[in-house]
Amino acid sequence: MTALLQLAPVSVEEYLDGEDLSEVKHEYIGGAVHAMAGGTNDHAAIAANAIVSLGAALRGKSCRPFTSDAKVRIELADQTRFYYPDAQVVCRPGPGGERFQENPTLVLEVLSESTRRTDLGEKREAYLAIPSLKVLLIAESDRPYVLVYRRRPQGGFEVEEYSDSGAILPLPEIEAALPLADLYEGLDFSRIS
Repeated sequence: MTALLQLAPVSVEEYLDGEDLSEVKHEYIGGAVHAMAGGTNDHAAIAANAIVSLGAALRGKSCRPFTSDAKVRIELADQTRFYYPDAQVVCRPGPGGERFQENPTLVLEVLSESTRRTDLGEKREAYLAIPSLKVLLIAESDRPYVLVYRRRPQGGFEVEEYSDSGAILPLPEIEAALPLADLYEGLDFSRIS
């Protein structure tokens, strides 16, 4: 009988040190490290459009957008996780030399076929557990559609859907708005069947 090889959990420090040297991004879930899959051009364009639009709307304000190069650390009751959201807005950023953010006010994930199940499952639940999070945006990459989870004052989150190309996502939590036309600017969905 052959024994199965059990890998020892990776510590948070080992993970962070490894990410500093790695050419590939990895997510960290309670001691397990997972390489991230690459996305499509449309996926990358939507994330870039979000950064451009949110960056312009937040110029001169205290909240700042961060690209997918900034990890977010999530402390759950039973484990620590690190994810690389496609974009995030942080109103209380960590120090510039730090390797992650802990207090995002807004997180954006762009769905792709390979990440859909994880993004709508474990990632969504983890993001919604962040005390500072006020808004989670989940954007489709094959059509103009955004699912918004907005924190209610009385607790929990309400869900909103935006699919009209003329829609504007109000984001009073960061004193901004995000037009759907800006988010999906330059994308041609007529070629997708």
